[in-house]
Amino acid sequence: MLSTLYKKKLDDLLAICRRNLGEFNEKLIADAFKFSLNAHKQDKRASGEPFVIHPYEVAVIVANEIPLDDITVASALLHDVVEDTKFTYDDVKAEFGDTIADIVDGATKIEGMFENYEAKQIENYRKMLLSMSDDIRVILVKFADRLHNMKTLEYLNPERQVRMSRETMEIYAPLAHRLGLSRVKTELEDMSFKYLDRKFYKELSKKLNAKKRERDNYIKKFIEPIKKELNIEGFKYEIIGRAKNLYSIAKKMISRGKSFDEIYDLFAVRIILDTKDRNDCFTAYGIASEIYIPVPERFKDYISLPKQNGYQSIHTTLIGPEGKMVEVQIRTRDMHEVAEKGVAAHWKYKENISSNDKQMEDWISWIRELFDSSSRESTPKQIMEGLKLNLYQDEIYVFTPKGHLKILPVNSTPVDFAFDIHSEVGYKCIGAKVNGKIVPLDSKLKSGDQIEIITSKIKKPNQDWEKFVVTHKAKSDIHKYFNNERRQKIDEGREIWNKKLKKMKFTLSEDDMIKLFVRLKFDSIQGMYLSLADGLISADELYELIKDKNRLLNTEIDSPWVKLLEKNQYAKVKETEMNLFENYIKSARSSKTKIIAGGDVKDLMFSYANCCNPIPGEDIIGFISKTEGIKIHKKSCKNLSNLFLSDPQRLIDVQWPEQLEDEFFVGIKISGEDRSGMLNEITNVISGHSNTNIKSVSIASKGSLFDGTVILMVKNITHLNELIDKLRRIEGVFDVKRFEE
Repeated sequence: MLSTLYKKKLDDLLAICRRNLGEFNEKLIADAFKFSLNAHKQDKRASGEPFVIHPYEVAVIVANEIPLDDITVASALLHDVVEDTKFTYDDVKAEFGDTIADIVDGATKIEGMFENYEAKQIENYRKMLLSMSDDIRVILVKFADRLHNMKTLEYLNPERQVRMSRETMEIYAPLAHRLGLSRVKTELEDMSFKYLDRKFYKELSKKLNAKKRERDNYIKKFIEPIKKELNIEGFKYEIIGRAKNLYSIAKKMISRGKSFDEIYDLFAVRIILDTKDRNDCFTAYGIASEIYIPVPERFKDYISLPKQNGYQSIHTTLIGPEGKMVEVQIRTRDMHEVAEKGVAAHWKYKENISSNDKQMEDWISWIRELFDSSSRESTPKQIMEGLKLNLYQDEIYVFTPKGHLKILPVNSTPVDFAFDIHSEVGYKCIGAKVNGKIVPLDSKLKSGDQIEIITSKIKKPNQDWEKFVVTHKAKSDIHKYFNNERRQKIDEGREIWNKKLKKMKFTLSEDDMIKLFVRLKFDSIQGMYLSLADGLISADELYELIKDKNRLLNTEIDSPWVKLLEKNQYAKVKETEMNLFENYIKSARSSKTKIIAGGDVKDLMFSYANCCNPIPGEDIIGFISKTEGIKIHKKSCKNLSNLFLSDPQRLIDVQWPEQLEDEFFVGIKISGEDRSGMLNEITNVISGHSNTNIKSVSIASKGSLFDGTVILMVKNITHLNELIDKLRRIEGVFDVKRFEE
C-alpha cells in the first residue's frame, strides 16, 4: 500500500498525463512509480529528501514540458534504477519490456559522456548516440533528468556546480536547441548562467525584477492596439508578452558592449494564431506593422524557410510606444507546439516517418553522419568538438544551380557546400562560382547565394581547407582523406624498412626502435616510415646510420640526415635538455606509487613515458608496450594519436591512487633579465615553496638575458602550478613554463 503522500504524488502525475498525453496506460505508469519507490526506498539525495522524489520530478517534467507518451513517463520514473540500485537491466526488462529497459539503459550511459575523451570509450558513445537517434525518448528523459538536477544544484559543492553548469551550457542546452526544445533550452541556459557567473546573474536578475511592473504595463500597452485589430479581422489567437531570458540578455550586453540600460529589445511578444492556414501569419504581421514601424533588417521568415530543427515562425522587431524596440514572433498553434516541444511534437518511429517529417529524417541523418564510419578516423576529442560545433550555430540558406535548398552554418564556405553535396564533390573541388562569379574557396557564403562547384577528376583536397571549413562533415571528410593517405604512406615506409632489415638479416626490438628514432630526432616511428615513403631518406642511408646501434645510442650523431631533420623541424627538443631528463628518468621508473589499472589488467609493471612525463593530478592513460609493461602517458600527450592509430586495443584506463608516497621529477624552463642575484632568487623561491627539492640547475647567459632549465621534485600538478606562478612574479623573469621532452 502506498502512503498518503506517495498516493497523492501518483494521482498528481496521472492527472498531468491525462491533461497532456490523451490516451495512455495508467497501470504502466502506476507500476513504474511503485517499482521506483521500492528500488530507491533506502536512498537519500544530497538535499536530504528521499531519492525517489528525483525520478518522480523527472517524470513530471517529461509529462509537462515534453509530453510524448506513457513509455517516456514510465522510463523517467525508472531512469536511475539500473545505475543506483540493486536492480539490473534484466530486471527492468522482465518487468516492463525491451523498449523501456533500453531507454533506461541509454539514459544511464549518457551521464558524464561529454566530458570524457578517452580513446577506447568513444566507440561506446558512438553506439549510444546512434541508438538515441533510433529512439529519441532516451534524450528526452535525459533532458528532464538534467533539468531537475540543475534545479537542485544548490545542494552540491561549488566545484560540481560549476562542472555540471558548464557541461549543461556547452552540450545539453545546445542539444535542446538542435532538437527544437526552446523552453527546455532557455531553462537550462539560465540555470547554468546562475552558477557560472553568479555576480552577473544576480545583477541582471535584480535589475529585471525591479522593472517587472513597468515592463508588464508597457507590454499590455503595446499589445492592446494589435488585439483590437485582430478581433476586427475575426482571428482566434493568444498573445503572450514577456521579458527575454537572462542569459540571452547577458549575451546581448557582451556582444554589443552595452550596459543593461542600453539594451532596448528586452521585450518579446508572441502571437499564436488558432488557424491551419500559415498565410494568416503574414496577415497578422501586416496588421502589426501597420500599427508600429517595423525594423526592416530584423524581419525573418522562418515559415517559408524553416530552421533545421523544424522551427517555424515570423520574427520581426517593431518600434513601440516611447521608441522602445519589441521583438514579435507570429506563428500558428501547431508551429508553437513544435517550437516549444520540438522533436517530441512530431516524432514518429522510422517506419512511420512521412514526407512531412523531413526535419526528423534530417535529425537522424545528422546524428548518424556525425558518428558514421568517417568519424572513426578522427580522435575522440575531434569527434566531441565536432558535436559541439554542429549543435548551436546560426544557419544560412543557400541554393544549388538547380535551385535546391541547402541549410548550412553561418560562415560556411564553398568547400563546406561541396562536401554537403557529396564527399567526392568535396574531394575534387577546384573552384566555385557564387551567383555566377568565381570566388576564392575560403569565401563566406550568405543566405540567398547560389553556388556552383567546379570539379576536376585528378584534383585532391588541400589540407589547408581544414583551417577555414566549419561543418563537421567537411572537417571529418578532409581529416579522413589525409589520415588514409598518411596510413598508406606509413605502411609503404614500413614495408620498405622491413625489406631492408630482412635483406641485411638485422633485427631490432621495439624498445631499440623507440630509442633509435628519438636519437635520430624523428617525431615518432610513424614519422620515420613517412620519411622513407616520401623519399626524404633512403632505406640504405637509414641502415648505415643504425647498423651500429650501440654506437648510435651512446655517441653524438654527426650526420647530414640529422641536420636535414632539424631543418625540417623534426627535432623537437635540444639534445642538452634531453640529457638532463635522461639523468633522472630512472627515478620515475623505480617509483613506489601504484598506478590503478582498469579492466582485467593485473600485476603488470609500469613506467612513465619520457615524452610527456605525467605527474599526479594530470589525466593519464596507459599503453601496454611489448617489452616494458604499461607506459603511463598524459591524455594530452602528442604521441597518443600515433599510439591509438597503431593499436587502439593496447590503450587502457589508469588512474592515480588516492594516497601518494612519491615525489615526481619535472623540468621548468625559465627566461628573463640576467641581473645580479637572479639565480639566487630563483633557487630561494623554489626551495622555499613546500621544501621543493632542486635536482639540477642549468643557466646560460645571452648578453643581458638568460635561459635556464631547472630539474626539481614535485608532489603533484597543483604543487607545480603554484611554483610556476611564484617564479613568474620574480622581477625580471619573462617566461616560466614546464619542460617536456
